[in-house]
Amino acid sequence: MKRIRKAVIPAAGLGTRFLPATKAQPKEMLPLVDKPAIQHVVEEAVRVGLRDILIITGRGKRAIEDHFDRSFELEHYLGESGKFDMLKEMQAIAEMADIHYVRQGEPRGLGHAVSVARQHVGDEPFVVMLGDDIMTSDSTVLADMVTVHERYGRSVVALKEFPRSEISAYGCALPEPLDETLVRILGVVEKPAPEEAPSNLAVMGRYVFTPEIFDCLERVEPGANQEIQLTDAIALLIEQQTVYGFVFEEGRFDVGDKLDYLRATVELAIDREDLGPAFRAFLADLVQRKKLL
Repeated sequence: MKRIRKAVIPAAGLGTRFLPATKAQPKEMLPLVDKPAIQHVVEEAVRVGLRDILIITGRGKRAIEDHFDRSFELEHYLGESGKFDMLKEMQAIAEMADIHYVRQGEPRGLGHAVSVARQHVGDEPFVVMLGDDIMTSDSTVLADMVTVHERYGRSVVALKEFPRSEISAYGCALPEPLDETLVRILGVVEKPAPEEAPSNLAVMGRYVFTPEIFDCLERVEPGANQEIQLTDAIALLIEQQTVYGFVFEEGRFDVGDKLDYLRATVELAIDREDLGPAFRAFLADLVQRKKLL
């Protein structure tokens, strides 16, 4: 069985939920404190040992490429100014992984975005990581999913429980429990009505795929707006081989959602040694003052 070496990060979306902030910059470059969201995703891949990373981009995404490239003018300035710690940090961004880019061309859904990675991935298993889903630095979800793949040689999809009232915002899995965190996925439905959802397990933005997913993506019939849904391809994959679901509870933020973006910013800030103590004191004081109003 081939070892997983590559990660694919779709980043071609328009980011309309964050307009006007995303009118002139990619949503993936929105900062969480002082680090853009997509850097958190790349660092997560690197922690799992995935250093060959393909980012699927589109028009207006050049800032992503610039961020992970060397900036010799900035580095020269930092060196001349004696800011050597910051210089080292900026150089590390460009050296943390081998990052490649390909354009989606037209916005035809997540499934289509993954399909354009076929030439780069080839016939190897690979990981897909959505840039909107940020995992905390101590999360082991992706590492655990890779372990499941190494054990069974099959695709693995991250799943998380949600109230049925919220399940219509996600793909939803029909599970067959195997142990506390592992299920066999018997079926998957894209954004079902709450009363029609097969469970309360929603598909999250981490996937380990066998290369057969590409053939399934080619077979998917386009839906609304001619989009190709990744969920539909997973449903086809289930017909020919076992697909597992890895169930987790904590450590994930949907930074494409404004409220979750704020939660992520606050939690990441209070966990930092340089900001945490003062920021926690500020938040405690803020809560106290608001209670008195």
